[in-house]
Amino acid sequence: MNLRQIEVFRAVMSTGSVSDASRLLHVSVPAVSRMLSYTESRLGFPLFERVKGRLHPTAEARRLYHEVQLVYRGVERIGDLVHELAERRHGLISIGSSPSVGQMLVPQAIAEFHIGNPEVRIHFHCMTHARLKEQLLGRQIDLGISTLPMEHPSLRTSPLAASRLVCICPPSHPLAARSSVSVADLLPYPLIAYPHDTPFGQRIDNLYAEIGETPRIEIEAGLPHTACALVHAGAGIALVDEFLLRGWPGARFRILPVEQAAPIVADLVYPHAESLSPVAEALIRVIRGVMTLHGLSLPDPG
Repeated sequence: MNLRQIEVFRAVMSTGSVSDASRLLHVSVPAVSRMLSYTESRLGFPLFERVKGRLHPTAEARRLYHEVQLVYRGVERIGDLVHELAERRHGLISIGSSPSVGQMLVPQAIAEFHIGNPEVRIHFHCMTHARLKEQLLGRQIDLGISTLPMEHPSLRTSPLAASRLVCICPPSHPLAARSSVSVADLLPYPLIAYPHDTPFGQRIDNLYAEIGETPRIEIEAGLPHTACALVHAGAGIALVDEFLLRGWPGARFRILPVEQAAPIVADLVYPHAESLSPVAEALIRVIRGVMTLHGLSLPDPG
């Protein structure tokens, strides 16, 4: 089937009749009928059964229609991309980030950048690690900020900022009087934790595994900011990163750095084959400034 045959077939399937398909395609009814008959003769099987003047799609037609819809979604994506490329020539940047840096820090930077660059359109989304990587590889976003390592030969990474892993606990909790905690200090207490198959859940499992232990889990939260809400409500203790806590300035919990835990580094990530646009570089400078303002500097190489 060529593209014209696919177009006519889809029009008949979506409208339910040759006459409606002709109006949709802005051609005559006989032209649609001829194309439909020609297509069926070329395929060697009928696409429609004619019953009392109405068309009823065959099983083959319904299966074919599913594939045709996939093709059209691809065509629509091309149209969206063309529109986006045209907009980028006039100032557009698309950015995605991990939820912890995306809750407060990146929005603060975008707001600051927008004040000085109101003509630039910005698309911003928080997303999971897997989704962020997929969007970067698919060139659907220009720039990513990830708090988890993102290794791929088609992606370039550059460290942006760093935070500590911290324990958060209600003011009444036995740990609240401490200034910091070790993993061993956490063992007597159940955690508000994360699914084991999530990157942050794996990070915590590995931390406990270093001393030959596993965390006691009482409540499982899907995301760290949900864990913050639970601790804020007095439900227990949780491990989160400092990036996230910038979105909880008035929270009712104590913040205790976890001793000897590796810093959590936020990386800039972008396609290796493409250079950053001047707009993207300007936004990155603002993001770096916001990170510095919040004391989230990179660890000393020494």
